[in-house]
Amino acid sequence: MVKASDSSESQSTESGAREGEGEGYYEVELVQPYGLRFAKGRDGGTYIDAIAPGGSADSTGLFTVGDKVVATSAVFGDEIWPAAEYGRTMYTIRQRIGPLLMKMQKRYGKLDDTSELSEKEIIRAERNSGVISNRVREIQMQNYLRKKEQKESREKDLREGLQLYRNTKYEEALNKFESVLGSKPGPDEASVASYNVACCYSKLNQVQAGLSALEDALLAGFEDFKRIRTDPDLANLRTSEGFEPLLKRFDESFINENAINAIKSLFGFNKK
Repeated sequence: MVKASDSSESQSTESGAREGEGEGYYEVELVQPYGLRFAKGRDGGTYIDAIAPGGSADSTGLFTVGDKVVATSAVFGDEIWPAAEYGRTMYTIRQRIGPLLMKMQKRYGKLDDTSELSEKEIIRAERNSGVISNRVREIQMQNYLRKKEQKESREKDLREGLQLYRNTKYEEALNKFESVLGSKPGPDEASVASYNVACCYSKLNQVQAGLSALEDALLAGFEDFKRIRTDPDLANLRTSEGFEPLLKRFDESFINENAINAIKSLFGFNKK
């Protein structure tokens, strides 16, 4: 089901959207896989960073990169929760049981002010106008300072998250680790933060959310498979039927062993 709100009169559309009061907002009910990637805005809010082709969100035709999450379904039931800071919103989305209702603010492709200004766009505009100024250097400096600020913020959130985790405050630690993931981390930072998120969910016995975070870590390049298989912090995830199949998708040693066994079988090396 898809519900949308606009300033026009209520009417039914082919996509299942419903329009009504509240120009600039829409409501959508999604099922997994949602097919959305989120980013943390400078205001601490949650914004759409990317839309995966073929996902539940893409099929609605309503989402645009830059749209802001205003409210979501609660973890259980039909209650709607206003979107809090980024980490808590992601916590709710990951743990949601059943279809996810999202209330969104349209931004028509306009990114939050955390987005870097494009040097190429500035150069193109200045060339078209016939005026070349120091604007590009200013943009480069702004982008550099913004990246530096984001990196320092991620490092701070990671340190605080680890301290909270050691103090068994797993939900608060989750908020910090998710904040790292929402602030455009590099692959190494993303893999570590996602792994820590998986550990938190394992401790909270939220197995499906934990496996989702572990998959994110593996996709970001986390490759310590021995640790994954022995880390006591992931004990609850290892009890899931989905744990081993997930690791086998990424563990090259397992893939190579299977290939060797297949070759041996083909040439009869395993026959007695």
